[in-house]
Amino acid sequence: MAAFVARRLGISAAVFLLISIGIFVLVRAAPGDPVSMMVNPEDTLDGGQQFVEAKRRELGLDQPVPVQYLAWLRHALTGDLGYSYVSDRPVLGVLAERLPPTVELMGTALLIALVIAVPLGMLAAVRRNTAVDYMIAALSVTTISIPSFFLGIAAVYVLTLKLGVLPSAGMSTPGQAGVLDAVRHLILPALILSLTIAGPFVRYVRSGLIDELDADYVRTAEAKGATTLRVLSRHALPNALIPLVTVVALRIPHLLAGAVVLEQVFAWPGMGQLAVSSIGRQDYPVIIGFALYVAVLVLICNLAADLLYAVVDPRVRLT
Repeated sequence: MAAFVARRLGISAAVFLLISIGIFVLVRAAPGDPVSMMVNPEDTLDGGQQFVEAKRRELGLDQPVPVQYLAWLRHALTGDLGYSYVSDRPVLGVLAERLPPTVELMGTALLIALVIAVPLGMLAAVRRNTAVDYMIAALSVTTISIPSFFLGIAAVYVLTLKLGVLPSAGMSTPGQAGVLDAVRHLILPALILSLTIAGPFVRYVRSGLIDELDADYVRTAEAKGATTLRVLSRHALPNALIPLVTVVALRIPHLLAGAVVLEQVFAWPGMGQLAVSSIGRQDYPVIIGFALYVAVLVLICNLAADLLYAVVDPRVRLT
């Protein structure tokens, strides 16, 4: 396994380098000028274009893109992703501040999705090709098909504006900070985000469990007098959940993509909200830092999926 991990890490490093080049070039090729977003129009009245050009030289934006990339890469290899054009703070510090709220939202959503998906998938498998199975399948397809932002807006309209049972924005209510208040603010965005991945999880659990229920060892256990609940919990379900481990690891980047959208709907102060605001302000260093974070997350999740599959299934050998 050590050789496999070393080889995958080497491949991941090469892929990451190519991704960084692509991200850097695409960000620089985007229309607009970040200097014009940074400079106060009053500051350009006297100096005019000379002031703008001086600012571009100060930021290194007057150099060719390959030269800019090599200069950025030298600093990035030492852990320095530059400074935000907007706040003039280190990019790593800006991202680190927004990371905990996003992790909290994604972790809670993943937990809720599993709590929803595993029982529903089991029920659909046990009652396959019945009205219960078809109803669960319809719910799964519905959650997959409806955009998360639409579900979020609908939930805000019903649960906040009409019923007033849950808050719709932020992580806490000013002057009412506390665990209960934080939980109330977390419920709505986490629940909507969980629905975006619970649908696929239900289908994977159902499919895996159906295959296991048709296996010979299940029929042997039933012939020995094991109850249906014991067959499911002690025999079929553990084996059926093996593919789900891989799917969960691969779905984490999808969670982040959903969080980017929902953080705008629920004014959640996470990395997604930071990324969208940085794009609007053409804050190149922060945009690149966020994109690299997503790239690292995808590479880590892919490697973790392979390793976890080998850990939970002894029949798999990594070579």
